[in-house]
Amino acid sequence: MWNTNELEKKQRRGMHIVLFYPFGILLMGVVLNFFLLGVNPYVVSLPTIEGIRALVIAAALLVINHTWIMISTELVRARFKMYATPEEWDENSSSEKDAPELGISELKRRHDTHNNTTENVVYYVLLSLIFAFSSSTVIAMQVWIIGFAVVRLGYTYSYFTRNTGLRGLFMTLGLLAMYGMASNLMISIFI
Repeated sequence: MWNTNELEKKQRRGMHIVLFYPFGILLMGVVLNFFLLGVNPYVVSLPTIEGIRALVIAAALLVINHTWIMISTELVRARFKMYATPEEWDENSSSEKDAPELGISELKRRHDTHNNTTENVVYYVLLSLIFAFSSSTVIAMQVWIIGFAVVRLGYTYSYFTRNTGLRGLFMTLGLLAMYGMASNLMISIFI
C-alpha cells in the first residue's frame, strides 16, 4: 500500500509529466525540423509529386489500419456472439445482457482503439493537407506525413496486444509527427 506522502509525490510527478509532456514533444519536433529535416520559408504551392506520394502512402496505411480495427471488432463480435444493433440481437433471440464480460471487455478495447485513431486522424488530416500545400522540404513531408500513418499501425498493434509501454511509445511518436508538421509550418511563416 502507498502511504499518503508517497501517493502525493507520485501524483505531483504525474501532473508534471502531463503539463510538460506536450512541450517536450514540441521541442523534439522543432529540433528535428531545424537540424535534420529542414524548414523552408512558407509559400503556398501545389503539392509536389513527392508530397502527393506521401499523402497517398499515408492514406493507404490509414485505410489498412481502419480495416484492421474493423475486422478485429467483427471477429470479437462473432467469437462472443455479440451483435452491433438491437435488431441483430433480436434476430438471434439474444440480449446484450447475455454478452460475456470478456466479450464486452474485448469489444470495448476495439472501440477505444477506433475512437483514439479517429480523434488523432482528424488533426493529422488538417495538418498534413496544409503541410502538403506548403513549400516544406521533401524529407520533412515524407517523414512527418508517412511517419504518422506507420505509427498508427504500431499503436493499433500495441493496443490489441496489451503492450502498454509500446503503445505509449507509438502515442508519443504519433504526436511527434503532428507537432513536427505544426512546428515546421509555424517556423516557416516566420523565417
